[in-house]
Amino acid sequence: MKMKDKIFIIIIAIAAIFVGLFLSPLASKYPDGLEKVADKLGFADKAANLVNIKFIIPDYSFPGIKSTFWQTSLAGFFGVLIIFVVFALIYVITFLINKNKNLKNKH
Repeated sequence: MKMKDKIFIIIIAIAAIFVGLFLSPLASKYPDGLEKVADKLGFADKAANLVNIKFIIPDYSFPGIKSTFWQTSLAGFFGVLIIFVVFALIYVITFLINKNKNLKNKH
């Protein structure tokens, strides 16, 4: 990977962390379209946690923090980190598969 590409990835990562930390608390408090329709048609409560899963960051609020600004901010930050981890795992798996294919093709 070229140095220019690495710098670009680092800049995008920093921008994503900035958005997660500082801009996510500024998001609208009103429900999005799907949530609004679910409330209007009366099935929002029925669909809420049918399998009884304990979510890590429920409703984008980080538990244990009293300030709603910081709850949302930390939820956004950890959301970005989770996405980074998922993409890193995909990258590593893809890299290992390609490396394995290249080794098989040489023999």
